[in-house]
Amino acid sequence: MTAADSGGVKAGEGRESQALRDAGRADKWSVGWILVAVGLWMWFAFLMLSSYGPESYDGVPRCEGPLIAPLQRDGYLCDSELRQWPALLGILALSSIATVVAAATTVYAKLLSRLAKASGPETARASRPETAQASGPQSEC
Repeated sequence: MTAADSGGVKAGEGRESQALRDAGRADKWSVGWILVAVGLWMWFAFLMLSSYGPESYDGVPRCEGPLIAPLQRDGYLCDSELRQWPALLGILALSSIATVVAAATTVYAKLLSRLAKASGPETARASRPETAQASGPQSEC
């Protein structure tokens, strides 16, 4: 055991605090994955719904989003590589994967936190009977 591992804490408390640190770290990763998933979903929604392309004389973009006008005639003005269905399905797949990873990481972090908190009092209870038996028989009054 190194000095960084012990940190001046008892062995049982060290394991519990290490487990709580791991749970906190997993919780931070889950928040990060949630932010990535939300960002990808917002990007997907923006590409599907927003108008784009050069503006006409009245200031309105000439091309509608693929969800609003799916059968829009193709022209050189409305050619956007990110608005084509293969690219949109790729972004949808990435956002779905990020969502599943965020959910799994969140569940793992919550489970790890609960296990770390639940294991703390049990180790303290388990060590008490051993110390009572080691001190010898006690007489009852």
